[in-house]
Amino acid sequence: MAALLVALIAGGCVGTGPNTQQGAVTGGVLGAIAGAMIGNNSGSGNGASGAAIGAVAGAIAGGTLGNRVDHERGTIYGSEQEATTQVVVEEPPAPPPPPRQVVVQRPSHDAVWIEGHWEYDGRGYYWQEGYWVVPPPHYRHYVAPHWERRGRAHVYIRGYWRL
Repeated sequence: MAALLVALIAGGCVGTGPNTQQGAVTGGVLGAIAGAMIGNNSGSGNGASGAAIGAVAGAIAGGTLGNRVDHERGTIYGSEQEATTQVVVEEPPAPPPPPRQVVVQRPSHDAVWIEGHWEYDGRGYYWQEGYWVVPPPHYRHYVAPHWERRGRAHVYIRGYWRL
């Protein structure tokens, strides 16, 4: 029963940030252990009910704390898949020269500077200022936006994170 409860709690965290998931699972496990101990020590010998109640309470508390961390850190979701946005049959126009950039102080030791660049939206280019960002877990290499020739078409590839 405890394994089913932990699976349901963990499944409810799918699509949330990594700290929310980790907090819910850890809180659920610790809550189940504490609840079982309290249930057995209360004299009723009902450790299973205590474990179930403790798992739910622990998962909610752990998930809430983890969710706060996800929001504070601005959790970024990434993929190894390239995100294509625009396909142009003829050769795309060259972007204007980049404006002068000012790199502000790094906000944390693990932040990575993403260079300012020209984004293309199908109608034309617009400038995207450079910025600091903490990479998604396990991702350290940022591939800048670029054009690729595929067959007779040109495809604009937005920037993305790679392992």
